[in-house]
Amino acid sequence: MSYLEYTVKHVPAGPRKILYLNWPLALLLVAVACVGFLMLYSVAGGSFSPWAEPQMKRFAMGFVLMLVVAMVPIWFWRNMAGLAFAGTLVLLLGVEFFGSVGKGAQRWIDLGFMRLQPSELAKITLVMILAAYYDWLPSHKKSRPFWVLIPVVLILVPVAMVLRQPDLGTSILLLAAGGGMMFLAGVHWAYFAAVIGAAVGLITAVFQFRGTEWQLLKDYQYRRIDTFLDPASDPLGAGYHITQSKIALGSGGWTGRGFMQGTQSRLNFLPEKHTDFIFTTLAEEFGFIGAFSLLTLYALIIMFCVVSALANKDRFASLLTLGIALNFFLFFAVNMSMVMGLAPVVGVPLPLVSFGGSAMLVLMLAFGLAQSAHVHRPRQGY
Repeated sequence: MSYLEYTVKHVPAGPRKILYLNWPLALLLVAVACVGFLMLYSVAGGSFSPWAEPQMKRFAMGFVLMLVVAMVPIWFWRNMAGLAFAGTLVLLLGVEFFGSVGKGAQRWIDLGFMRLQPSELAKITLVMILAAYYDWLPSHKKSRPFWVLIPVVLILVPVAMVLRQPDLGTSILLLAAGGGMMFLAGVHWAYFAAVIGAAVGLITAVFQFRGTEWQLLKDYQYRRIDTFLDPASDPLGAGYHITQSKIALGSGGWTGRGFMQGTQSRLNFLPEKHTDFIFTTLAEEFGFIGAFSLLTLYALIIMFCVVSALANKDRFASLLTLGIALNFFLFFAVNMSMVMGLAPVVGVPLPLVSFGGSAMLVLMLAFGLAQSAHVHRPRQGY
């Protein structure tokens, strides 16, 4: 028997859980967060305020939250899935009546010490309720129409509530995450083919009804689509953000201009440089190598989540971990596509790097759930 095996076998149950944590995943999260601290320090002109220092404190709180959530048995989170989802819907409803407004949108609830964005929480509780649903549902029923309709309703309710804020980016992420969970659960492919066909029809309707009383999107959302299709049509107006973002990306080259030497961010040409467009600051200062390194860290986080999920014999825990990995992938994939001009600008932050409170804490909560699934998976002699 090796020393590690002897230690794990003879350590009491509580401390033993610390040893069972997915430590490579935890260290990767710390590494990505440190990249965020570095970039927030840079965009502030070499100062820890106003962004890097609060971000460090939030990550420290989030890391402790992750550890606390990881120590709680996974069966508890399975039983709490319905309550957590219902609570999120109540919070989304609260935004409608008591939410604070920022940048033309009503998305936050002011708690005094922080502003909570319930739509961020919805991304996680939706995954929880769908994982619990498919854990409860017998496998032979998962593709029957009635049992497919239930998760569709569970997805569309928060999507509709988030669209009213309005928050198109988060609504798209919720749809993608919900559909991804249904696919991972094994729902028949024909349903997804039907959805894709309906999506094509919806996109057609979006453009056909523009400028009429049946217009499906807000005017600013149409402008974002126009900018995506032809940024040069309004380089000083609606196309300004993506134009400056592409300039920053291209000027970085292979190795970048150097730390704190990016002209686009230092001279304030780059908009929202500490939130949605922070990836372009990284690419300008550290070039292709720096951007690819961050992407590699993200890919490793996904890999460790998937490996943990596949090794887990508990269906709820496995689906929950895969759903969290999917959500995380959608976060950075949409953000990077957005700032590179491959997708419309929809206001999705770069996970663990962009400045933000709710997104950081909710993401660490999500990884706490993934850690709980990893810690409490069936083990011989445990």
